[in-house]
Amino acid sequence: MELRVLNYFLAIAREENFTKAASQLHVTQPTLSRQIADLEQELGVKLFVRSNHNIILTEDGMILKRRAQEILSLADKTKRDFLQKDEALSGTISIGSGEFRSTEYLAKMIAAFRQKYPNVKYEVYSGNANNIRDYIERGLLDIGLMSEPIDMRKYNFVNMPVKEQWGVFVPNDSPLSKKECIAPEDLKGMSIVTATGDFNQSRIGKWLGEYKDQVEIAATANLPYNEAVLAKENIGVMLSIKLNCTYENLHFVPLHPVLEVSTALGWKKEQIFSATTSAFIDFAIQYLKGISHDKI
Repeated sequence: MELRVLNYFLAIAREENFTKAASQLHVTQPTLSRQIADLEQELGVKLFVRSNHNIILTEDGMILKRRAQEILSLADKTKRDFLQKDEALSGTISIGSGEFRSTEYLAKMIAAFRQKYPNVKYEVYSGNANNIRDYIERGLLDIGLMSEPIDMRKYNFVNMPVKEQWGVFVPNDSPLSKKECIAPEDLKGMSIVTATGDFNQSRIGKWLGEYKDQVEIAATANLPYNEAVLAKENIGVMLSIKLNCTYENLHFVPLHPVLEVSTALGWKKEQIFSATTSAFIDFAIQYLKGISHDKI
């Protein structure tokens, strides 16, 4: 029983689909099917029940999944314990991030890790949660800083220590800029600029409640800066999260009822990472655990 084959098995169990798993593993589907057939023959059990749309683990498959996770975790930890004795870790870590206040903590984390391993480089890709998840699934990103909720079946993650606050950005001369907070009824009949996505199912759509059909979605954008550019041209009121920056001629007013969202640093379960990326993930978990919420 090879570690490589156990990783194949876990990928199929995670994706519930041979084609998707083969794509993730960069192997052909016939190769993957043959490896699993050999594993079933070696163990003398059936691991999956196949259907037209997906596959389901058998009872023996569920037992092997638990054991395989333990075996691969121990093997990975053993490898890291030896490799991390070398202070000269190098390579590139690919990280996706939305535009959040918590991105500042990601930057601090990278800076702290860089002090320990100065030869490591970083590629940071900006995007929304859907973009980042897609890039992680395609193997183009190692880690992603995303807004919650995160699919716990597919990802391991660690929560960031700050919540993101939603509000409106309005021109400085707008009557709304004089208010201490903005209620859903204050936006009745107004044009809105907000994040790309399904508005009715979005946090803002749910926050607006009965008033969501009484606003006009004039424009959407996938990053707050783009939303701000549109709002500055009076295309609509910008509904977005507050960042540690200011936009010229735009004033932030928080929402009431308060709307906040948590973010987390996530990575794919049962993924085989480089020693450098594995070391960064371990470092990130310990770094974030060491931050006191009382100091934020």
